[in-house]
Amino acid sequence: MFERTRVKRTRGEMMGNVYLYTGDGAGKTTAALGLALRSVGHKHKVIIIQFLKGRKNIGEWKIKKMLAPYYEIHQFGSPQFVDPKQLRQKDYELAHKGLEFARSVLKKRPHLLILDEINLAAAWGLIDKNEVLDLLENIPKKTDVVLTGRYAPKEFIDRADYVNEIMIVHYPEKMIAKKGIQY
Repeated sequence: MFERTRVKRTRGEMMGNVYLYTGDGAGKTTAALGLALRSVGHKHKVIIIQFLKGRKNIGEWKIKKMLAPYYEIHQFGSPQFVDPKQLRQKDYELAHKGLEFARSVLKKRPHLLILDEINLAAAWGLIDKNEVLDLLENIPKKTDVVLTGRYAPKEFIDRADYVNEIMIVHYPEKMIAKKGIQY
C-alpha cells in the first residue's frame, strides 16, 4: 500500500480527471482498455499512447481499424521487452517521442488519453517525471487521462484524481500468457 498526499490543482478552470493504475499485479493496461471501450461505445475520441511497447500482435493494436474513427493507438517502444538493467539510447529516444506526441495529441482534445506504461518509463528514468506532471497540468477540461504501469512515482499518485493499486493475490506457479487475455 502507498500513502497519498493530495495535491491541489492550481488552474482556475475545471480540468479532466487523471486516473492511475499501478502495482505489481496484472491488469493495469486491461483496466485502461476497458475505459477505452466504454468511451468508444459513446462515440468519444480515445487516443492510446503506449510507452515501452512495440508489438503489433496484441489485441488493442489489432482492433484499431474496427474501432476507428473513435480509437487510435500509437506505440513508442521496441518489439522486444525492455530490460531496465540495459536501457538503450533507442529506449530513451522512443519514450521522449511518445511524450512529445502526447503533448501534440492534447491539441486534438480527445475525450480519453491513455498513457500506457508511462509510470514505468518515468520510474526507469526514460522520461522526466516533471515533464509528465507538466503535461497533466495542461490537459483540456473535456479530456480524461489514464496513466498505467508499475512503480508509479509518488508525484503521479499525488496528482491523480483516482488511484488504483493492482495487487498480486494469487498467481499460478507458471503463468502462460493467453491470446485475447494477456495480449
